[in-house]
Amino acid sequence: MSKKQKWEIKDRSYYLLNNKRPLRYRLRSRSTRNQPLLYFDEESGVQKELRYATNQPSPFVDEQKGQAMLGHVYFEKGALFVPKEQQNLQKLLSLYHPFRNVRYAEYDAVEEATDELEDINITIDALNLAREIEVDQAEAILRVELGSDVNKMSSKELKRDLLLMARSNPEMFIELANDENVGLRNFGIKACEAGILVLSQDQRTFSWGSNGRKLMTVPFEENPYSALAAWFKTDEGVEVYKTIEKKLK
Repeated sequence: MSKKQKWEIKDRSYYLLNNKRPLRYRLRSRSTRNQPLLYFDEESGVQKELRYATNQPSPFVDEQKGQAMLGHVYFEKGALFVPKEQQNLQKLLSLYHPFRNVRYAEYDAVEEATDELEDINITIDALNLAREIEVDQAEAILRVELGSDVNKMSSKELKRDLLLMARSNPEMFIELANDENVGLRNFGIKACEAGILVLSQDQRTFSWGSNGRKLMTVPFEENPYSALAAWFKTDEGVEVYKTIEKKLK
């Protein structure tokens, strides 16, 4: 929440990020000698010390008066509910705590619904794309995940697993489906599996399987089949691709 927005008095809920749900998690609520709890006030240019005191209206130490009754902040099973009556704690958590949006976040029903709607739309897009993909391209995409196991799968199994992949990881699926090199990588792998091409044991060179003549050297620290796919687009590589294509038919 931006501190320029009008503060609304209401009940608020918070949750730990990264799906963490320990039985109990204690959030730091005051400074210690080795671990200061500070908020940088951009208007004044001053670092202000934070402290949760149940009997103080402000979370800033320099604005607290009299004896401070220190409180603890616990997340139970990854969640924390703070009623509207605890404005000091709400403002500490929603506006000033340095771990906000780092270890925890405030639940926002509108934002959550927007994110969920976006996820649903991406999944629908991925499933629609997967449904229209031809079997050869499905094999190429699935080979990234399943390796040579795709060789044993029927066309129906390929289409099924493609839809499952699109549903479980839609963003990655869409990226692979739109990657023009995926098909070329698959083509290169099939050529090696058929013995038309041979990849050296150190995975640095591709050669003809028939006579051992070297075709290309794989750049250092690059995936060999990604490098081969890029090479197929060169003038020399296009001719080799055409030759392999005839042998695979």
